[in-house]
Amino acid sequence: MMPKSELYPTNTLPTAAKILANVIVLGSAVLGRAFVQAYRQALSNASKSGVAREAVQNIRRASKAMAEPEARQVLGVTEHASWEEISQRYDSLFKQNATNGSFYLQSKVHRAKECLEGAYAKKAQGTMDG
Repeated sequence: MMPKSELYPTNTLPTAAKILANVIVLGSAVLGRAFVQAYRQALSNASKSGVAREAVQNIRRASKAMAEPEARQVLGVTEHASWEEISQRYDSLFKQNATNGSFYLQSKVHRAKECLEGAYAKKAQGTMDG
C-alpha cells in the first residue's frame, strides 16, 4: 500500500489555487481595461456626433429661456408688431451677424425668434379656443 503523502500530494492544491487566482486577476484586469477603452470610445463617439453638446445646450436653453420683452428688445420690435415684421427683422439681423461672424449675437437673435414664435403660437391658440 502507498503512503498517504504519495496519493494526495500536498503541493498541488496550493499550486491550483495560485493558478486560479492568477487567472482571475489577469481576467479582471483585461476586462477592466476593455471597459475603460469602451467607455472612452463611447465618449469620443458622443462628442463627435454632438449628442453631449446638444444635451448641454438643451439644459442651458431650458434653464435660461428668454423672456418675451427681452426677445422683442433683441429683435427691435414692438408688442404690436406683426409676425411678418418679426420675421423680416430676424432674417436681417441673422444675416448681418452671419457675415460679420458674431455667433453669440446670431444665437441671441435665433432664441428671440423662437421665444416670439412660442408667444404667437399661444396667442393664436387662445383666439381659436375663445
